Amino acid sequence: MATTLTTPLLILSIFFIFNSIPIPSSSCPLHQKQALLHFKSTLDAIHDSESSSYLPVELNSWKPNSDCCTWDRLKCSKAKAVTELHLYSIVPESNNPAPVFSNILTPLFHIRSLKLLDIAMNSLLGEIPRDGFRNLTELVHLDMALNKFNGSIPSQLLQLPKLQYLDLTVNPLLGTLGPEVGSFRSLTTLRLSFNNFQGPIPSQVFELESLRILDLSNNLFQGVLSPEVGKLRNLERLYLDRNILSGIIPKEIGNLTKLTELYLTDNHFSGEIPASVINLKEMVLLDLSNNSFSSQIPSAIGRLPNMTTLDLSKNELTGPIPSSLQNVSKLETLRLQHNKLAGDIPTWLFNIKSLRGLFIGGNGNSLTWNNNTNIVPRCSLQQISMTSCRLSGQIPKWISSQKDLTFLDLSMNQLEGKFPFWLADMDMEGIVLSDNKLTGSIPPRLFESLGLKLLALSRNNFSGELPENIGNASTLSMLMLSGNNFSGKIPMSMSHMYRLQVLDLSRNRFSGDNFFVLGDKNLPYIDLSYNDFFGKIPMTFSSETRVLSLGGNKFSGDLPSNLSNLVSLESLDLHGNDITGNFHDVLPQIPTLQVLNLRDNSLKGFIPRTISNLTSLRILDLSGNNLTGSIPQEIGNLKRMIETPHTKYVPFDIWPRYMFIYDDFLDNVEFQDLVVNWKNSFQGLSSHSIGIYSFMDLSDNRFSGEIPASVGNLESLKVLNISYNNISGHIPVSFGNLKDMESLDLSHNKIFGSIPQSLVKLDQLAILDVSNNRLTGKIPTGWQMNTMNELKFFANNSGLCGMQIMIKCPEDIPPTPTEESEEEDEKLSWMLWEGAWFGFPVGFFSSILIMGYLLNFLLLFKFW
Repeated sequence: MATTLTTPLLILSIFFIFNSIPIPSSSCPLHQKQALLHFKSTLDAIHDSESSSYLPVELNSWKPNSDCCTWDRLKCSKAKAVTELHLYSIVPESNNPAPVFSNILTPLFHIRSLKLLDIAMNSLLGEIPRDGFRNLTELVHLDMALNKFNGSIPSQLLQLPKLQYLDLTVNPLLGTLGPEVGSFRSLTTLRLSFNNFQGPIPSQVFELESLRILDLSNNLFQGVLSPEVGKLRNLERLYLDRNILSGIIPKEIGNLTKLTELYLTDNHFSGEIPASVINLKEMVLLDLSNNSFSSQIPSAIGRLPNMTTLDLSKNELTGPIPSSLQNVSKLETLRLQHNKLAGDIPTWLFNIKSLRGLFIGGNGNSLTWNNNTNIVPRCSLQQISMTSCRLSGQIPKWISSQKDLTFLDLSMNQLEGKFPFWLADMDMEGIVLSDNKLTGSIPPRLFESLGLKLLALSRNNFSGELPENIGNASTLSMLMLSGNNFSGKIPMSMSHMYRLQVLDLSRNRFSGDNFFVLGDKNLPYIDLSYNDFFGKIPMTFSSETRVLSLGGNKFSGDLPSNLSNLVSLESLDLHGNDITGNFHDVLPQIPTLQVLNLRDNSLKGFIPRTISNLTSLRILDLSGNNLTGSIPQEIGNLKRMIETPHTKYVPFDIWPRYMFIYDDFLDNVEFQDLVVNWKNSFQGLSSHSIGIYSFMDLSDNRFSGEIPASVGNLESLKVLNISYNNISGHIPVSFGNLKDMESLDLSHNKIFGSIPQSLVKLDQLAILDVSNNRLTGKIPTGWQMNTMNELKFFANNSGLCGMQIMIKCPEDIPPTPTEESEEEDEKLSWMLWEGAWFGFPVGFFSSILIMGYLLNFLLLFKFW
């Protein structure tokens, strides 16, 4: 009986035991599948609205009748729960994509088992979902890079207990990085680059002792780098580049003995490079470029055995190149250019067998190459930059032994002779020989190269015609031949140079009226100025053209009416030709246009009211033409002349990605200056700083009428020149609003009235020329107006007076002594007459009283 009872109990126990053991599901949880299908249906709707877009092919596997653990772009655990979602680059990309907001992620927050979520490169808009991330408590890896999230990092994200990897690079997040970031105790990777975080780096970041990668680059962090950085002893890579950090590098940086990469470039660090870097034995890449480090390069850097890249360029380092660097046996790239280094360039540099890139010289350095040195390099260099190193004679022959060489920059030296044939045979990618004394013609063999991308020979003494086979260099991106003696026509074969981005043939003797056809070629920068081209303005340029400079030639005929077809144009310079036609009929209506220079032509007509449509215009030069009529009121609505610019004008941000390997050259390339009449002399505005200027020159025309008061709206104007016209009326009081004005020229007109007192507010004003007008009254005094004491700038205004021209105004002239005496005599005479009028009756009545008194006195004696 006992046995009979025991058996069912045993079977029941076994049943309960088996039921208590979890058995893996044959499919992922239904709610997770539904969440993923909901997410996909939202994507489908977005893609259907985008005619040029399509879903990634991997998402075709997301079907309702299949196990979601078999779908692409995700992974499941052994228990069939979704643990990884790889959803990068799934939002459509098109020319005009519909906005996709962060709430598209809402269904995913129901998958609480997620350990990895990658939603990078989707351009998602809006704030980072706050409550949603609160559910993902198992999350270990979160990648949200390359989106458009704004706002700040939500506190819910900072409370994920298991998070080890967080990437928020390239999002417009802003504000300060709060102390809550210290909650990420498990983090090994924190990437927050390319955002707008500002303020100091919070000290809590340095409490994250598990960190192996810290990337805070490309933000607005400021202040000093705290010595607490030394606490991050597990750190392997530290990126703080492109911020506003300052002060010294703390010696505690030497505590980071596992560090392999350190980027501090593009900050404001100063002082010495700490000797404690000697402790960084694992260092592979050290980039301290573009700061203000001073003193000598510490010899300790030469004791980092694993270093392959050392970049100390663009600082203020002094002294010689330390000999200890020859001990860095793995060194591949050495950048020391643009410092204050001095002494001979050591030949032992060429004995470092691993060396592939050598960049020395540059502005500031006084390093000198011994031209009598014969070297036999033991290295195989791929890139050589020895700018401003006082190389003389012919191009060194030892360079021909560098069979792997792809880039050579020997600019700003004293090299002579012809372009060597051996160099043309080397199939280079980039050759920069600008600013030397080289002569002769360019060997045609050079343009048979299959990989030539960059050729810069500007400001030499090259001559002759360009080889007819120049178009065979179909990979050429930059061709810069400015400032030589080239002549002849431009070869038609250049139509085949489909990758050309920059063409600068300015300041030569090229001629002809027939130009190669660009068609749909993307050639953003074209400078053919200061040559002998003639005929009509060519319109064979691409709609992608952004900079077009044809000034200083012999072009004639009307201004092309189809200029507005150049829809990407930012700078148009046609000055110094013989262009005719009515300006009001052909004013190009290009919203992107920032620079319009038509100086010294033969244009007629007037400035149309549609000038205000050029909302990007910041530099306008119409001087030296035959324009008539009045200056339209609408000229005061030019938006970019009203707003003070905060960024540089960059019409040259046009480099294809494969050109970035020549970033040192590209950073310092100087395009043709824009020549303008600046403060009564013609000067060039540098292409690197042109963005800070707003400029308007309407001088030497036949404008009439009054200056519209709306011109006073153009608060960012630095130069305003309306001289040599027939302008009448008063100087607008609104000119006192031109707070950035440095030069104001109203001379040689018919302006009358007084100079407004409001000009006293112009504290940047350096030149005020109102000569040859009909002005009257006192010149205002105070602030900058007291320094306007050039007599010629006020000449031929017969009614002006003031301390600036040493002519006293009537109200400031004290009375003369003679006049004072006459006034006193008049006052005295008047007082005497007043006294007489007052004294006569008084004396008369006094006399009667006295006489009466005497008579009574006599009668008294008679009585007695």
